[in-house]
Amino acid sequence: MGSALPLGEPVPADGSLPDAVRVDGGTDFGVYLHVPFCRVRCGYCDFNTYTASELRGARQDQYADTLLREVDLARAVLDRAGGTRPAATVFFGGGTPTLLPPGDLGRMLDGVRAAFGLRDDAEITVEANPDTVSAAVASELAASGVTRMSIGMQSAVPHVLAALDRTHDPDNVRTAVAAARGAGLDVSVDLIYGAPGETLADWRSSLETAMALVPDHVSAYALIIEDGTKLARQIRRGEVAAPDDDLQADMYELADDLLAPAGLEWYEVSNWARGAEHRSRHNLAYWTGADWWGFGPGAHSHIGGVRFWNVKHPAAYAQRLAAGESPAAGREIPDAAARRLESVLLRTRIREGMPVHDLPIKRRPAVASLIADGLVEGADALRGRVVLTRRGRLLADAVVRALTD
Repeated sequence: MGSALPLGEPVPADGSLPDAVRVDGGTDFGVYLHVPFCRVRCGYCDFNTYTASELRGARQDQYADTLLREVDLARAVLDRAGGTRPAATVFFGGGTPTLLPPGDLGRMLDGVRAAFGLRDDAEITVEANPDTVSAAVASELAASGVTRMSIGMQSAVPHVLAALDRTHDPDNVRTAVAAARGAGLDVSVDLIYGAPGETLADWRSSLETAMALVPDHVSAYALIIEDGTKLARQIRRGEVAAPDDDLQADMYELADDLLAPAGLEWYEVSNWARGAEHRSRHNLAYWTGADWWGFGPGAHSHIGGVRFWNVKHPAAYAQRLAAGESPAAGREIPDAAARRLESVLLRTRIREGMPVHDLPIKRRPAVASLIADGLVEGADALRGRVVLTRRGRLLADAVVRALTD
């Protein structure tokens, strides 16, 4: 059910932003729609998701209507803060958004369109479990305005899927991709590497299977053991081995070795795309500091420098909105030092890097040392940007520390 929410100051019952905050019409605006439902809980997952037995007072069949109440509230809040902007991106995440009927997702998207408008070139993504995608589902989503599907493949190897508690049929990934393609959607596949018992050969098999699908985009994430998860408990009891850092580094390098020749170029540490036009614009908005409103239980938002987050449980979320109150549990305005740290942390992860002149003057000499250590590209630094080498991508946290400590 996800990690604990951060601490923060209270949010007014009507959700109003601080008086000093005004909406910047020149900043892109994104929308995240959280669908917190899953059929089963994967052993590694720390996201704010719930199986049917954990809902306790919340109902999936009422969820779209509940979330649309928050959309109405957001419209009022943004109007008071200077006005709304058409959404440049919309992302249905989870959980498993495709556990809801396509019509419910379409109604949620219609609500966003009515409240804020959508840019003519808006990127609209739905995450999907392979077992929940058919040609009919994909076609209905495309008809509602969805442009992109992100399919949770994770692995092509049955014993790796079992280690992750993934229950989908590996063969259904191909079916889901074909359905999305048939509906005219861009396709991304998500992979995880470093699961207990996974070998480098297993990982190669998953990568080759993914490339055979000719996706527009691939996300490949190293397995991270989160406190409170089933997998963390299994490792603590000695039932399975913890991920091996060196093996995960080898797996990352193998991914880069195979994806690049297949036409998929890295543009963020864990993401590769078939040309700039297929990058995830929604995720790039997070990494570059745009505004977004996150709708749904536990969703986080960033508007005009203010960060706020919703109550976690779907029942508490529904109760707040039914009472005409904001579901926000708290908010904060990060200070200048926190913003500098976050900027370095996020912007160094992307292919374009960050301008050297955005670093504090006293930290700029560290760039030369990072070049010498093979962590930062020297040619890009001469052009005034900090861009990670492949070794730097593997040691991105060390680069951030060198540029901020």
